Amino acid sequence: MIDTITSTQPIKDAETIVSIGKIFKLGFFRPGNSTNRYVGILYDIPVVTAVWVANREQPLNDSSGIVMISEDGNLVILNGEKEIIWSSNVSNPVANSSAQLLDTGNLVLRDNFSGRTVWESFQDPSDSFLQRMRIGYDAKTGERNLLTSWKSPSNPSSGTFSAGVDTLNIPQFFLRNGSHPYWRSGPWNGQIFIGIPRMYTFYLNGFNLVNDKEGSVYLAFTYANESTVVYYALNSEGTILEKYWVAGKEDWEVTWSTLENECDVYGKCGQFGSCNSLDSPVCTCLRGFEPKDKEEWSKGNWTSGCIRKTLLQCGNNTVNEEGKEDGFLKLETKKVPDFAEWSPALEDNCRSLCLSNCSCMAYSYYSGIGCMQWSGSLIDIQKFPQGGADLYIRVAYSELGNMLCLPYHLAVHDTYASTYPLFHLLFVYLLRIIIFRTRFESLHIDSLPNPSVYFLDTPKKKDL
Repeated sequence: MIDTITSTQPIKDAETIVSIGKIFKLGFFRPGNSTNRYVGILYDIPVVTAVWVANREQPLNDSSGIVMISEDGNLVILNGEKEIIWSSNVSNPVANSSAQLLDTGNLVLRDNFSGRTVWESFQDPSDSFLQRMRIGYDAKTGERNLLTSWKSPSNPSSGTFSAGVDTLNIPQFFLRNGSHPYWRSGPWNGQIFIGIPRMYTFYLNGFNLVNDKEGSVYLAFTYANESTVVYYALNSEGTILEKYWVAGKEDWEVTWSTLENECDVYGKCGQFGSCNSLDSPVCTCLRGFEPKDKEEWSKGNWTSGCIRKTLLQCGNNTVNEEGKEDGFLKLETKKVPDFAEWSPALEDNCRSLCLSNCSCMAYSYYSGIGCMQWSGSLIDIQKFPQGGADLYIRVAYSELGNMLCLPYHLAVHDTYASTYPLFHLLFVYLLRIIIFRTRFESLHIDSLPNPSVYFLDTPKKKDL
């Protein structure tokens, strides 16, 4: 059993090469109910599972194809008429080269004299993300590695969905439908993407995002147990699936997907809207905002989003009334909005920096990332049952006043960040007066509410 294609050892349709550990194979296959033939890298298992396709845009219509090393050293696929239908297309090829299939699933074209790699399949991924593969952007070469979906389960040609690392500001992983965002991971905090619930339990710290601060960013993953067969596939419907091979069942098990509920769709509730999959309807406007189009909103069309009920004082040339400046509402367990701008401010200064900038609409401080701020509209906010981040949104003073009579179960989730300490102290002061009077006047205050019911300290986020 061989793992290498050489100038003297091509492979025909019925033949394959197999990686040395018998994990992957390269050969011809027919996907789904298609009658076309393709050359691809597949797991060496009973279930046909292609993770890379060479001639995805130009299939063969019969079994006369051949994979070989051409005279100029490129890896090529020929049809029955000896026409090249696919090539590794190395601009400066070497005459003496060979293509080896590794146990990682990477097909590597090497210069036989120097051992230098001149091309590899990991540089041109299809729809699958494998261990040790790098998805990202190389600033030096200008190359951007993206996953691209198939058109259908029977057609490997490029579909409309793509996925990759977005290098603008704080790195995120994005899934797009054409040029439109379809799903995003939230910012990377050095260990996880904070917009993916339960990532710390699902991925076993297997991911690593490298940012060289010079424009190059890439994402890779590995598992400590090398016998674990797992990979990620972007399907034709626009969902990334995490798949584990269950040897006892001889089949794949999907253990996670990007679209677990409708709130995972990018911008489901429009600008200044928040999505909660446990609520009905799932979309609500952020506090201090109302639907831009109430008729559409009532029909379940939330794409137009929300607008402010009251204009902000900052930046609107309004008379500055003493003690009536804009403030912030605290929203807990949130997927933070898109377009976060990183600031070097420390946690204690993040709020004041945002408050002093009239264009700053929200801020958040997260361990491993630091201070994040947002200007303009807030889009793609989601409420999580647990985890997520504390998001502070800027609202007018009049909206802050509306928070004073909220019941505890609402106020603890969307609290007024600026006035909370003040009212806490006021309550403690009043309580001390009551206790003092009780001691000296023998008053009974057993019927007074327990202060902890109304003023529980917000629990601190545990580092993941």
